[in-house]
Amino acid sequence: MTLTSRRRVASTRLFCLLSLLFLGMPLQAAEPGPGSVPEASDTSAAPERFAITLQAPGDLQAFLLRHIELQRYRHLPDLDSGELDRLLIAAPDNLRQLLGTQGFFSPEVTVTRQPGGPALGEVLIRIEPGPATQVASSAVYFSGDIARHAAAEEQREAVRRRSQQAVGQPFSQAAWDRTKSDTLRLLTAERYPRARIANSLSDIDATGHAAHWHIELDSGAPVRIGEVRVDGAERYDPRTVERLVRLAGLRPGADYSLSRLQDAQQHIADTGYYSSVFAYVDLDAAGEADAPAPVVVQVREAPLKKVVLGIGGSTNNGPRLSAEHQHLRMPFLGWQARSKLQLERHDQLLSTDWSAPVEDDGWHWLTGGRLARQTDGDNTVSSLRLSLGKAQNSPRMDRRYFVQYDRARTVNTALASLSSDGNEAAVSVNYGWTWRRFDQLPFPQSGYGLGLTLGAGTTLGSERKPFLSTQARWLGYWPLDRGLGAWTATAETREPTTAPPPSRLGRLALRLQGGALLADSTARIPDTQLFLTGGDNTVRGYGLRDIGVPQADGSVAPGRYMAVASFEWQRPIWRGGVRTDWESVLFADAGIVTNQPSHTSPKVGVGAGLRYNSPVGPLQLDLAYGLGPKRLRVHLNVGFSF
Repeated sequence: MTLTSRRRVASTRLFCLLSLLFLGMPLQAAEPGPGSVPEASDTSAAPERFAITLQAPGDLQAFLLRHIELQRYRHLPDLDSGELDRLLIAAPDNLRQLLGTQGFFSPEVTVTRQPGGPALGEVLIRIEPGPATQVASSAVYFSGDIARHAAAEEQREAVRRRSQQAVGQPFSQAAWDRTKSDTLRLLTAERYPRARIANSLSDIDATGHAAHWHIELDSGAPVRIGEVRVDGAERYDPRTVERLVRLAGLRPGADYSLSRLQDAQQHIADTGYYSSVFAYVDLDAAGEADAPAPVVVQVREAPLKKVVLGIGGSTNNGPRLSAEHQHLRMPFLGWQARSKLQLERHDQLLSTDWSAPVEDDGWHWLTGGRLARQTDGDNTVSSLRLSLGKAQNSPRMDRRYFVQYDRARTVNTALASLSSDGNEAAVSVNYGWTWRRFDQLPFPQSGYGLGLTLGAGTTLGSERKPFLSTQARWLGYWPLDRGLGAWTATAETREPTTAPPPSRLGRLALRLQGGALLADSTARIPDTQLFLTGGDNTVRGYGLRDIGVPQADGSVAPGRYMAVASFEWQRPIWRGGVRTDWESVLFADAGIVTNQPSHTSPKVGVGAGLRYNSPVGPLQLDLAYGLGPKRLRVHLNVGFSF
């Protein structure tokens, strides 16, 4: 294949190639020769022999001062005047090479030496970089199986689109290297893990200040999935691992897919059976180029039983004590069991949740029970909940259907008329569905999530009344400098692209939540089926469950309808041109709970906060002002979940 350019300057192209080789090699001195300057192994503590003053545009000045070769000799103890003069003769070429890596191929460089300052004086460097070179074109050529395989057309287009992102941008060595690595990564992520860069050329037109990029990718033979091999499984059934790999789409004969391999690894880790999981496709074991490659899953098993004691607190509920017990393989059943006791200032909880291993279709049985006691003002609700159903979980979508029994008793210490007799019970059939399309977790920059739960049931007791219930929630992120397309960029494609550059303007976050319970006004619905809101994760500026239906004694009771909306501007904090792990936030929340949809008087909270992207997820600190109570509240929250 012949690569041509309309205006090719041979000498400039050779210069660019030499520049790339120069930057790709570690800076080291040549073999000493006659008149060469010896290089000390450690001269950082020696006094300065000469000073360097460099005059150049701001961004270039820091780059050149960091990489100019003269810097290596500033503290050389035995450097004399003649040796420095020889270094200054070579300095302009060194500076032009550095400027070429930033896209400036026609610079004016002046290097002079002036008396004063340190022993050998001051070196004054003036730089006029000239016009910046722009990337005028970026072409990708394919060889190997991908060049003729019809099923790979979408993948070819994805690679070409990635290379075209550089067109119109300033040329730099870093951008050129990044484009090559990103296009290769896109190719190796699906179907062709053995792909390589067969040829690449950055053709510089110094006259037109344009760069023409050419990349040839050799895909090699496609790789298809073979058997699953599990290493390290002793206590827990390895068939669960094999099943999860198949459910991720890596069935025998399927094309290699890095994203599906990562999904399988995450599914296996989420089971809780293993403290560490590493999955890969063994290309060496495949032997022949067209032989299936086995999927190898290396695991380290978690303890069979575990007890965790915890102490903590929250701005919602004050100090907290907890004890958790986990058994990963119950006798006879083989199910997992997780039991928990949690004591807080206003809430006490005793719960147990059991789940079966995943089945061939991806579903698994689960059951659970909980006893709870929560206090809100003068109201204390004691409740029992039992459930049985099946669930199917994946990184992008969760589904669940279950039967649920609720029983609750409310005691109001101020007004006996607001108390119940303990016979408020109900049974319901429910279906829940959650859809996630976030670009990266647990620190999403764009994308959205949608959750929906529908239920139908009847009250129990002397008089039975049917009811319908529904809950919906939405969370979306919109980067301000990437346009509306960011809402759906991750929803319609699974291209394994690199993360987009962070936005200096930040992003907008919109959270919506709603719920409704439809029943006869005389139906005695358990309070646990009704709604309260307010607190760290709903309407800030209000306490936990402070928003409900107002009562005669000044307290609030759960209602049949709920709506919550939250709007945030999340902006990263930059320092010295580098994005830090901190973000600033401005927000406004509003929420309402009512028994009459026509009665709408939302409670509003506004405020500001900080986010810290910690290893365990976002750490949130917010200061909110509730317009209703007219007071400030501090809210803390850790992690991201949807």
